[in-house]
Amino acid sequence: MSGHSHAKTVMATKMANDAKKGKVYSKYGRLITIAVKEGGGSGDPEKNSKLKTIIEQAKGANMPKENIERAIKKGTGELAGESLESVSYEGFGPGGIAIIIDGITDNPNRTLGEVRSILNQNGGKMAGEGAVRWMFERKGIIVISADGKTKEDLELMAIELGADDVKSRENKIDIYTKPEDLEKVKKALEEKQIKAESVTLDYVAKEEVALSEKEKEQAQRLFDALDDNDAVNEIYSNIKN
Repeated sequence: MSGHSHAKTVMATKMANDAKKGKVYSKYGRLITIAVKEGGGSGDPEKNSKLKTIIEQAKGANMPKENIERAIKKGTGELAGESLESVSYEGFGPGGIAIIIDGITDNPNRTLGEVRSILNQNGGKMAGEGAVRWMFERKGIIVISADGKTKEDLELMAIELGADDVKSRENKIDIYTKPEDLEKVKKALEEKQIKAESVTLDYVAKEEVALSEKEKEQAQRLFDALDDNDAVNEIYSNIKN
């Protein structure tokens, strides 16, 4: 389970067969289309930072160039597409964990019912607006590889470049920024020849909750069931890894 976004971890690992790839590409396609619309119809990644970030993620998942271009054209209106809108739900899961579920759908009422049903069937329940979101902070997260450099040097450099916080895990460094500083810190790293493995804007729990092994397994089943829903793109929780 990921410390910030479970769904991104799932997207990175569900590439084993064509069916899974198609599902991942479909989700990224919707994200790209919405990013274009929310960016005022701009399909230029250099003028639409959110779009640029999502395209980089899609390329990281090996999404074909033509799929990306088609999703952009749907956002600009050059191609006909579904009437899509962003949705976000709050809920609780096994062990009382807090969950934020973000998605894109062409039918909000249907998706709400599906998400509620998945939660109810997997030891969770829907929560009212604001009941969970206050437990999280919006943060930019840049993941880089230590790549032969000492973690201490990378952490110090990231702070000097404007990062709010830095966390090490295995051979990776997670760099946390204010949302408005995400692109600035990313560019500063690139100027120092450090390429980001992923750049995302996530909800990060202010405090994490420890679960028993049984509760973790229940939570994993819940996350998997939610991720299997075509409309769900991101699942954030306050589980302590």
